[in-house]
Amino acid sequence: SITDFFLFFVSPICSQNIDLINPSKNIGIKNWSIVNDDVMGGISKSNILINDSKNLVFKGYLSLENNGGFASSRMDIQRKNLDGVSFFEIKFMGDGNNYKLRFRQENMRVSYSCDFKSQKNEWIIIKLPVENFKATWRGYYYSDYPALNLDKINSLSLHISDKQEGKFNLEIEYIKAIK
Repeated sequence: SITDFFLFFVSPICSQNIDLINPSKNIGIKNWSIVNDDVMGGISKSNILINDSKNLVFKGYLSLENNGGFASSRMDIQRKNLDGVSFFEIKFMGDGNNYKLRFRQENMRVSYSCDFKSQKNEWIIIKLPVENFKATWRGYYYSDYPALNLDKINSLSLHISDKQEGKFNLEIEYIKAIK
């Protein structure tokens, strides 16, 4: 019948958005920790906060002194139904630096990382396909690790490195998982 055809036709078009960070909805504002290069003797500094516009801000100073060179903030995430997610969408304003969105899985040393570039003082929306997240540990990529398993993700982090010395500031309105 025509009704059955219509329902069949519409259902594949509907996508599901899962908010991972959306401070205006009080999502992703707790359980953050800072992990900078001071764990290895570096002196980089970073902070994570919610600004007056209800956006998440990751900011600080990246130093290359004492073999340093990275700053990150990590949020533990509770189980979400991420099975079937195709990409992660981020709406953000940055400072022209390159950043990384990373996920960690339970009982794994590596993180799964994907780079994204900010434009100075410009709001942009990017989509990071799941297959672009590569296994990394201490700055090295590992091609022999299995692909990111969305069902085992237990933390999300924002990361800056790659010898981008100086002040940095990344303001995020949201990060969504899109099915």
